[in-house]
Amino acid sequence: MVTATHEASHRLFQEHPEAFAPVFEALGLPPPSKPDFHELSPDATEIRPLERRVDTVLKFEPDMGESFVLAVESQTKKDPDKAKSWSYYVSYLRAKYDMPVLLVVVCRDRSTAAWAMGPFECAVGPWTTQITHPFVLGPQTVPEITDEAVVAQQPALAALSAIVHSQSRRAAAILETVARGLVAFEPVTTGYWFEVVEVGLVDTPTRENWRTTMQDVVTHFPGHRTLFEERYLDGKAEGKVEGKAEGKAEGKAEGKAEDILRVLKVRGLSVSDTARKHITTCTDLDTLSVWFDRSLTATTAEDVFQEEPQSDTDTSADVSGQP
Repeated sequence: MVTATHEASHRLFQEHPEAFAPVFEALGLPPPSKPDFHELSPDATEIRPLERRVDTVLKFEPDMGESFVLAVESQTKKDPDKAKSWSYYVSYLRAKYDMPVLLVVVCRDRSTAAWAMGPFECAVGPWTTQITHPFVLGPQTVPEITDEAVVAQQPALAALSAIVHSQSRRAAAILETVARGLVAFEPVTTGYWFEVVEVGLVDTPTRENWRTTMQDVVTHFPGHRTLFEERYLDGKAEGKVEGKAEGKAEGKAEGKAEDILRVLKVRGLSVSDTARKHITTCTDLDTLSVWFDRSLTATTAEDVFQEEPQSDTDTSADVSGQP
C-alpha cells in the first residue's frame, strides 16, 4: 500500500535526485546531477497474478563512469517480509536491465533504519547464495540541516533531512531552519517544498507545527488534504468568500462543458481538438447553456457555435420603410 510518506519520498527522488548526495558521497562518487538520471518503470510484476512494485526506480547514467539502477523504498517499521521483497526487487531489476542495482531505503525511525541496513542473507547451512545490503537514508546517514545557506543551495536534501529527522530531539530546530531557508525562494517554489515536507511528516507530532508556517499556494499533492489543498479546494485563501463562489462557478462551467461533449458523443458526432478546446475553456454559463441546447439538434460539432440566422421578413420591412 502506498502511503503519504512513500509518495513524498519517491516524488522527492524522482524530481530531485540530488537528494541522493549522502549515498554518492559514501560511494566515493561525485555529487549527483539531475540530468544524469532517467526514470524507469517501477513495475516488478510477474506473469502470475502477484503484483510487486518498487516505490521508485531510476537509472543513473552519467557521461563518464559506471551506470547503475537505483531502487528506492520507504520503510516506517521493521518487516521481515519486506526484506524478502527487497531481495526479489534487486534480482529482478538486475536481470531486467542487465545493470548493477543499488537499493536505497528511506527511514525516519532510528531503530528501523538500523534494521534496514541488513545484511539480509539467503543461505542454506553454511553456504550463502544471496546477500541484500541496502543503503539506508536515515537519521544515521542523512545530515542534520541547521544552516539556512545549505537549505537555499540544496532544498531537496534539506527537505529529506526535515523528514528523516522528524523524530529526533533536534527535530524542532531542523524544521525551523528548513522553513526559514525555504521562504527565500519564489512563493510557488516555497509552497512546493513546504508540501513535500508536510506529506513526509504525515503521521508525526511535528506535522502540525510545520503546517503553521505554510502560506497559500496551489497543491502539488492532490488527494492528500494538505493545508494548501484544503484552502485551495474550499476557497479559504485569505478568507475571501468570493474565491469560493468563483470556484463553484468554474465547477459548474466544467460540468456543463462535459455535458455538451457527452451529448455530442452519444449522438455520434465527431469533435475536433479545436472544438473540444473551445468548449472546455469557456467559463460563461449562459453561453454554455446555449451551446448545450444546440448540441441536441446539431448535425456537426461546429454547428454548436453557429448563431441563429436573422429573419428575412424583419429585414425587408425595415428597408422598405412601410408600416
